[in-house]
Amino acid sequence: MNRITLLSQRLSNQIAAGEVVERPASVIKELMENSLDAGADRLEIDVEQGGTKLLRVRDNGAGIHKQDLALALSRHATSKIAELADLENIRSLGFRGEALASISSVSRLNMTSKTGDAGDGSAWKVEAEGQEMETQIVPAAHPQGTTVEVRDLFFNTPARKKFLKKEKTEFTRIDEIVKRIALSRFDVQFTLNHNQRAIHKLLAAKTEQEQQRRVGLVCGPAFVENSVFIDMEGPQLRLWGWVSLPTFSRSQADLQYFYVNGRIVRDKLVTHAIKQGYRDVLYHGRHPAYVLYLELAPGTVDVNVHPTKHEVRFRDSRLVHDFLFSSLHKALAKITPTDQLAATNSSLHGSTAFGSNYAGAGVDFGGSAQSHLSLSEPTRQAYGSGFRGSGPAPEAIAQQLAAYARLNADDGEIPPLGYAIAQLHGIYILAQNQEGLIVVDMHAAHERITYERMKQACQNEELKMQPLLVPLSIAVSAAEAECAESQRQFLLQLGIELERAATESIIVRQIPSILRGADIEQLVRDILSDVLEYGSSDRIQAHQDELLSTMACHGSVRANRQLSIPEMNALLRDMEATERSGQCNHGRPTWVYQSLDELDKLFLRGQ
Repeated sequence: MNRITLLSQRLSNQIAAGEVVERPASVIKELMENSLDAGADRLEIDVEQGGTKLLRVRDNGAGIHKQDLALALSRHATSKIAELADLENIRSLGFRGEALASISSVSRLNMTSKTGDAGDGSAWKVEAEGQEMETQIVPAAHPQGTTVEVRDLFFNTPARKKFLKKEKTEFTRIDEIVKRIALSRFDVQFTLNHNQRAIHKLLAAKTEQEQQRRVGLVCGPAFVENSVFIDMEGPQLRLWGWVSLPTFSRSQADLQYFYVNGRIVRDKLVTHAIKQGYRDVLYHGRHPAYVLYLELAPGTVDVNVHPTKHEVRFRDSRLVHDFLFSSLHKALAKITPTDQLAATNSSLHGSTAFGSNYAGAGVDFGGSAQSHLSLSEPTRQAYGSGFRGSGPAPEAIAQQLAAYARLNADDGEIPPLGYAIAQLHGIYILAQNQEGLIVVDMHAAHERITYERMKQACQNEELKMQPLLVPLSIAVSAAEAECAESQRQFLLQLGIELERAATESIIVRQIPSILRGADIEQLVRDILSDVLEYGSSDRIQAHQDELLSTMACHGSVRANRQLSIPEMNALLRDMEATERSGQCNHGRPTWVYQSLDELDKLFLRGQ
């Protein structure tokens, strides 16, 4: 066996480079973060051949002093921390002091910098080229700030270079890194060029409208048109940003940006909390889109848990998880048809000025006859006894004539979902609002309304517990048994009473009465797994909601039931007052909107 010896500086730097410099995009990330930490508000990024030939980042930050240039290329050399206590209050993006040393060990690097307090007004340039990284400093011409130029990446490590992908693939990754960082700092201007061709020029965004424009440039206009802005505050926590409407979902989790104190992260706890927030409204197998910013005290989050700083650890993970979940849950519940219509209308260009034919009055159709749609009432055949019979009944004709007359009145405002004018194939309600046509799936809409009322009724009652006639003994791991013992009060709040019987055994004595038909053993195992990983669990709530959802589905109005005009309008008003009414319990949309402009385009009107 070989004797133990110290690694050379060159070899140790190249090993470190394996953690920090995975590909050209990793270099861009480290250099851009250094520029932002230096206080720059303008960054110019130049890339050639996907980053394998050239990577250059120029900034207008504070700069580096002449005597510090060579030291900046040494391992563990940094200006951002000085002692152990600084690790508990990290406010900068970088702090390890490994990036420049690692990059210079696998490339030909030169760095030119000038500080604002340079007495002679001159800039200085340092060069290093792989191997032993011998540096030399020479005078140079440069404005205040720093330019780092990386050429021939992996020229001295061919084994690493052969793992790089095609030029287009590598540049796509660089482009994604620039987008992510651009979304973290709206106050900074970013310019990206590839092979001397301009790709992005993102000007500094100071107002909310400019910030939204940058989000649209990075994430696409469709995201902005189908998202809402949220700003929620909790105990020393703040969550703000843009979340997509549930109907705007993705087949992959590719449009998800989450920042913790300005640092983009991909954290399991965060992903789980956001997924739970969308649980009730997202179609199965789809993923939400979001650009969210979490702000909290630096001392409550540990960013020093991953070499590339992609993951973080929260001191109170349960608090953060519950805050993220409750904030998104409330924000999505508050999305009304008015918000959705506003988002849709804002994306339309050149809106038409509606004449009297399209202006309507906010009149209560049917007067006192309009009320909540009740399943206990007998089915009302508004169009006669036969659905495909000889024609509509006189009462239905009178109701529709009254509807058309009031839609064309001009003495009031029409509600967001408008007023019903007809029923189509016994499935859809056609309604007209002030700016277009609304088509409602009456079963899906009534299913959501019924479901939300049942949930509210359950919340207003205390959780009822049912003792087991024969206590259930479950064999678990020692970690799970320890968790069950330490979290006994928390589990009791969920309606589960259990105690530790042995080192690897627990006994369940009581469960929520609504779950008496469930697989208790599997449910308890899943809950303990969640608590161990995320610090909390909502399995009980999810199981209860699933049962209520099934009941609501079976208890909602079915297809081919003929509704009168007052009944249809009652359903529309209930939708406007119900949380999450834009989607049914399974995540399907309950209504769609077609503006008058879009209808005109279909028929080539005005062209």
